[in-house]
Amino acid sequence: MNVAIVKYNAGNIGSVENAVRRLGIEPIVTDCPELICAADRVIFPGQGEAKSTMAYLKAHGLDRVIVDLKQPVLGICIGMQLLCRHSEEYDTECLGVFDVDVKRFQPQVHEDKVPQMGWNTIEDTKTALFSGFEKPEFVYFIHSFYVPKCDFTIATTHYTLPYSSALQKDNFYATQFHPEKSGAVGERILRNFIDLKV
Repeated sequence: MNVAIVKYNAGNIGSVENAVRRLGIEPIVTDCPELICAADRVIFPGQGEAKSTMAYLKAHGLDRVIVDLKQPVLGICIGMQLLCRHSEEYDTECLGVFDVDVKRFQPQVHEDKVPQMGWNTIEDTKTALFSGFEKPEFVYFIHSFYVPKCDFTIATTHYTLPYSSALQKDNFYATQFHPEKSGAVGERILRNFIDLKV
């Protein structure tokens, strides 16, 4: 199994690399379009800020590469948000795979902190990405922006309001949470992604 992790100016890529290694796979971390396109699976991870990250992707031609991929793709955290149409973070036009906008959390009560940071549950899971899930499971989040529930929602989480903690359209999957930091549950999700039937 050839797994490519998209290399760009975002944090946390090393953690994803290590998580894939724990599955017995040696991934390649690359910004080379040819290697990304040739991979069996592509992971688009990261922590970062939308506008500068989109600028980097465009400057390196990765924006066009990512949206044209035909193999299974997994966006994680900022990777999920950048796969959407637009982000309220610095009024950023994103890649547009998912026709939905990214919003900023608005605290409803004093106890609501932004960013959401820590463990929370995913519920109403759908598709083979969550194969074997029969009840809400805890995963790790850190984010100030969210994707509203929409036609692409395949998992839901509640923090100030119910929102999309995972999305899917065609060969594109995405999680707002960090599977690579979510213990055995996250490892199961990454394994499910690797094992997707194509």
